[in-house]
Amino acid sequence: MKINRKGWLAAAIGLAGIVSYLAWQHLGSAELPAGIASGNGRLEAVEIDIAAKSGGRLKDILLNEGEFVKAGQTLAQMDVVQLVASKRQAQAQLRRSQIAIETAKSLVTQREAERASSEAIAAQRQAELGSADGRLARSEQLIRTNNVSQQVLDDNRAAQRSAQAALAAARASVAASEAAIGAAKAQVIDAEAAVDAANAQIESLDADIADSTLVAPRDGRVQYRVAQPGEVLASGGRVLNMVDVSDVYMTFFLPTEQAGRVPLGTEVRLIMDAAPQAVIPAKVTFVADVAQFTPKTVETQEERLKLMFRVRARIPAVLLQRYLEQVKTGLPGMAYVRLAPEAQWPGFLQANLVQ
Repeated sequence: MKINRKGWLAAAIGLAGIVSYLAWQHLGSAELPAGIASGNGRLEAVEIDIAAKSGGRLKDILLNEGEFVKAGQTLAQMDVVQLVASKRQAQAQLRRSQIAIETAKSLVTQREAERASSEAIAAQRQAELGSADGRLARSEQLIRTNNVSQQVLDDNRAAQRSAQAALAAARASVAASEAAIGAAKAQVIDAEAAVDAANAQIESLDADIADSTLVAPRDGRVQYRVAQPGEVLASGGRVLNMVDVSDVYMTFFLPTEQAGRVPLGTEVRLIMDAAPQAVIPAKVTFVADVAQFTPKTVETQEERLKLMFRVRARIPAVLLQRYLEQVKTGLPGMAYVRLAPEAQWPGFLQANLVQ
C-alpha cells in the first residue's frame, strides 16, 4: 500500500494545531483567578445612516471614506434648483396675496361708505313718509267738512304710498350694503389666509432646502459611501454611513452561571488582537435578558448551563476622545469581567492599562 507522506504530514500539523489551541484555551482559563470571566468579542460602534429627507439628485459628497467629521460639518449636498424655483413661486404668491388684502380692505371701506349713504337716504325717506302721513291725515279731516277736494285727498294718499315704497327701497339698499360689507370682509380674511398659506409654504421649502445640506449629527468617522454624486435618490435614500467613535463597545457572550453574576457597571478590561500590549478599561452597560443560544428544550441543569447571554461593555467616552484616531471598529479581542468585587485582576490585566 502506497503511503501519501504529504497527507500524513498535513494531518499531523493540523492535529498539532488543534492540540495547541486546546492547550492554550485550558491554560488561559487556568490562569484566570476565581471571580474573573472572559469572552471573545468585537469592537462595535453606533452606526448612523446619512440619508436624503426628500427625493432628488445628489449634487456632491464632500468627504471620503475613513475621514473624521465633527458634529454639524457638511457631508453632502442635494440639488436644490427645483426647490429654489418653487420658493420663488411661493414668494410671488405671497406678494399677490398681500396685495389682495389691501384691495379687499379698500373694498370694505367703499362698502361702508355705501352703507352710510344708504342709511342717509333711508332717513330722508323716513322723513318724507312722515310728511306724507301728516298731509294725508289733514286731508282726511278736511274732506269731511268739504274744505278740500277729493282730488287733493287722492293725491296725498298716492304721495304717502310713494313715500312708503321709497323708504322700503332705502332700507333694502342699507341691507344690501351690510351684505356687501360682509362679503368684502370675507375677502380680507381669505386674502390673509392665503398670506399665511404662502408663508407656510415658504417655511416648508426653506426647511427642505436646509435639509438638502446633509450634515453630521455628531462626531464620528465616515465608514463608506452608499451613493455617488449625480445619482437620483428616493425619499430616505442613503448617502453615507458613519460611525460614532465616541460610543464604542465590545459585545461578547457569557454562560448562564457567569452572566447571572454581572450587574450593570461591572468593571471590564479588553485586550484587542491587534494591540495585545494595551489593556483597555470598560464597564458593562447591557446584559441580555434572553439567551442567545437556546436549546429547543431546556429540561436539565446541564442544558441550562449551555445557555449564553449577550453582554456589552462600553469604553469611556473620555478615553475614546484621547485616542480618537486609533479607534477601529470590527477588531476582535477578549473581554475580561470581574464577577466578584473582591477578585484581583491577574498581572497581565494590570500592566499597560490605558489611561
